[in-house]
Amino acid sequence: MKPRQSGRRRSLSLGELGEERLLWEVIAPHLPRHREVVAGVGDDCAVVRSTGAGKLLVLKTDCIVAGVHFAAEAKAAQVGWKALARPLSDFAGMSARPEFALVTLIAPWETPVAWTKELYRGLAKAAAAFEVAIVGGETSSTAGPVAISVSVAGTVEKKRWVSRSGGKAGDELFVTGTLGGSRAGKHLQFTPRIAEGRWLTKHFAVNAMMDLSDGLGADLPRLARASGVGFAVDEEALPRTRGCSVQQAIADGEDYELLLALSLDESRKLQQRWEQKFPRLRLTRIGRLTRRSKIENRNFPSGYDHFG
Repeated sequence: MKPRQSGRRRSLSLGELGEERLLWEVIAPHLPRHREVVAGVGDDCAVVRSTGAGKLLVLKTDCIVAGVHFAAEAKAAQVGWKALARPLSDFAGMSARPEFALVTLIAPWETPVAWTKELYRGLAKAAAAFEVAIVGGETSSTAGPVAISVSVAGTVEKKRWVSRSGGKAGDELFVTGTLGGSRAGKHLQFTPRIAEGRWLTKHFAVNAMMDLSDGLGADLPRLARASGVGFAVDEEALPRTRGCSVQQAIADGEDYELLLALSLDESRKLQQRWEQKFPRLRLTRIGRLTRRSKIENRNFPSGYDHFG
């Protein structure tokens, strides 16, 4: 007879569980469903049916925390820019137009007013650059580090929205810009690819797209999993930020570039037209989507995980 174990079973911590399992095993199964939701948990933004003819409502919330997303010595204006630019990058990943934002500031009592003014100057600069109206928000005190949460609402045409779940085996994979270098400060000075995302869905049949916020090593497997396919990457072809290794290009995270998948015929057209439209921004073919395989990509480096 086995001895009876005394005491309660120890609960897993978030660090032991990991960010991906937290989302799909703990949070998502218990969220209520609604018939007006087109895309919900697991994509760049939520997409719901709107009263506007031919359009969908797009919603996104994001937050940044001192010591996690920015260092204490970071310039407040750059922190403000990043706080709004992060959710805007998600809008770019769905080819959506951001319109309104709500900003919540949670800060310790001793936070300097001058720092806060600079923070909101950065927020306002990002809002003006992408024609977003900051229409309200909230403030609260905390004993912990500064945190800024931003919620954004906007729209996308029903025929133009794209998610990460439409990729097909044989699709060509592309990324905009360069990858890696976030730890050298790139993560505070990026530009959300709103214009590029809008242009892509206007002129091409993009099957799947998302923004690269956690790094190619985390986000490409998410796109492939959502699409029910595998992937093959030419690591030597990855467009690296100067001074970055292949490993950094895959795993650093916070690139805020677009990752997209489209058919071979469409990809040929895209490569012919991209440089004419965006001569200062690189577009690089990095691989393709494949039929799903249990052994494929086991050694592909992982990206950033908040609880990993």
